[in-house]
Amino acid sequence: MSRFKRTDKVDSLAGFRKETTQPTIPQGLLKGARKSGQLNLSGRGLTEVPQSVYRLNTDTPEEAKNNVSFGAEDRWWEQTDLTKLLLSSNQLTYLSDDIKLLPALTTLDLHDNKLNSLPASLGELQELQQLRLSHNQLRSLPVEVCTLRNLWSLTLQQNMLENLPEELGQMGNLTELDVSNNQLSVLPSSLGHLTCLQKLHLQHNKLSCLPESLVQLTGVKVLDCSNNQITNIPSSLSKMKALEQLYLRHNKIHCLPQLPAPSLKEFYIGNNQIEQLESEQLSSLSVISVLELRDNKIKSLPDQITALHSLSRLDLTNNDISTLPASLGLLPNLKALLLEGNPLRGIRRDLLTKGTNELLKYLRGRIKEEPESGDSEPCAMTLPSHARVNMHNIKTLKVLDYSQKQAVSVPDELFDAAAESNVTTVNFSKNQLTSIPSRLLEFKSSVSEINLGFNRLTSCSDIGSLLQLEFIDLRNNQLSDLPSEMKNLSKLRCITLNYNRFKSFPQVLYEIVSLETVLLGNNQVGAVDPALLQKLVHLSTLDLSNNDLLNIPPELGLCTGLRCLSLEGNPFRTPRAAIVAKGTDAVLEYLRGRIPT
Repeated sequence: MSRFKRTDKVDSLAGFRKETTQPTIPQGLLKGARKSGQLNLSGRGLTEVPQSVYRLNTDTPEEAKNNVSFGAEDRWWEQTDLTKLLLSSNQLTYLSDDIKLLPALTTLDLHDNKLNSLPASLGELQELQQLRLSHNQLRSLPVEVCTLRNLWSLTLQQNMLENLPEELGQMGNLTELDVSNNQLSVLPSSLGHLTCLQKLHLQHNKLSCLPESLVQLTGVKVLDCSNNQITNIPSSLSKMKALEQLYLRHNKIHCLPQLPAPSLKEFYIGNNQIEQLESEQLSSLSVISVLELRDNKIKSLPDQITALHSLSRLDLTNNDISTLPASLGLLPNLKALLLEGNPLRGIRRDLLTKGTNELLKYLRGRIKEEPESGDSEPCAMTLPSHARVNMHNIKTLKVLDYSQKQAVSVPDELFDAAAESNVTTVNFSKNQLTSIPSRLLEFKSSVSEINLGFNRLTSCSDIGSLLQLEFIDLRNNQLSDLPSEMKNLSKLRCITLNYNRFKSFPQVLYEIVSLETVLLGNNQVGAVDPALLQKLVHLSTLDLSNNDLLNIPPELGLCTGLRCLSLEGNPFRTPRAAIVAKGTDAVLEYLRGRIPT
């Protein structure tokens, strides 16, 4: 036995273990923050916020202790108060009470950490305007946060919140509140006091009903209640005068609510249990543009659907509809009618595959099949070129149609027949046109929609003169560029350029601020400029699938207005296919998380 008695337990591997040290903040970064008032510490693996950050504006900096004199550049005592602190994508489990030492903060970003609680001292940051707490492990929100009267953006999605404090209604300047992807089963009645609110995200919770106080939110433009357990929508919701977009997908709603909301343009109520559409419910949607009713149990459409004059997209996918009213073909602005998964009778399957235009044309034809009096004027005349001019389409529907002729030119007789009509829709698709017919400019004061798809166009130089254009379809041509004159199309909302020869995103499209939909799939596009895309504030749909994008710029994630971003079929490695498959929101969030600091 050894003569020496071991009094302490010795770690024989101590010399080989690495000490776990907290990542240090470079002095240069802190020095720059004193000048700019902004400090970005995102993605640095921090498990706690160093004291040097909290005391940035209170302690004398280390470098000042060694210097006797300072130049104009190094006068640390002339520092700027820290107003913006970014701590996202770290490993923070708590936030110190010392956060109160930064009272000038206007932006505090703590998203994508491991926070399970927040200090009461957050309530002392009375200058705070943006507080980002998404993707943490919070189970409650301290009451003190509700005293932040200057806060206009509070994001709490992807936490474990089971309730919200009743004091939430004190945040009178709040314009954006996101509590999606939590465990909320009820909302505080004080929610109605947030009269400045414009965006309210409640999706992916456990809500079974909405509080009556919600109707006081007369400034809300976007309300998302998708993926809850809601069974009934109060009709008083119609008092939300500013409401433009309403999302009620994936709930347990049995009846379409009657919502005469005067501004409601987009209504998404798919994946519910709606069986019947009432005329009164539809007629109240006076300005609706997008109506999604997919994955319900709807059996028929009332004839009064023709009252929806502004309707441009109607999604009835996966319902129980067996017949369509012929009057559906009279909707003047309907551009997309989705009917897959319905047991339709009396309509050939090949007709459904030809697209919306052909289907609406067929429905309109069923209306014209009604007997006409013997002395009525003929609705068509024969041209020398054996083309038929449908005068009913021209004079009544304002449609000029010369499609599927495989013709190399459009006969002058067609333009002559339409000379006295204010044509709004032109369809010259599925021909052999190599250029845009010059006489199309005769309708520049009235035409709002043009379909030139499936031709052989190599340029479209005259298109910039059609100043009333809202929709243009140029798919399946030979275009590689667009004329700069197109920037004059200040009303253009949708452009379809699939299956052309574009090697880059057309520069002129960045200048058309009115654009809502850009379809550029199946080209050879190698890059997009996210900074310029952000200027397209109305852009909600962007299709870049099947192109040559080798990388997706993270800044594309800042295009938060996008509701549909298609990137499939490109050779980029990140984001991974699994993330792309999760949908637009997941892709944008992933990209934002990769923005360089």
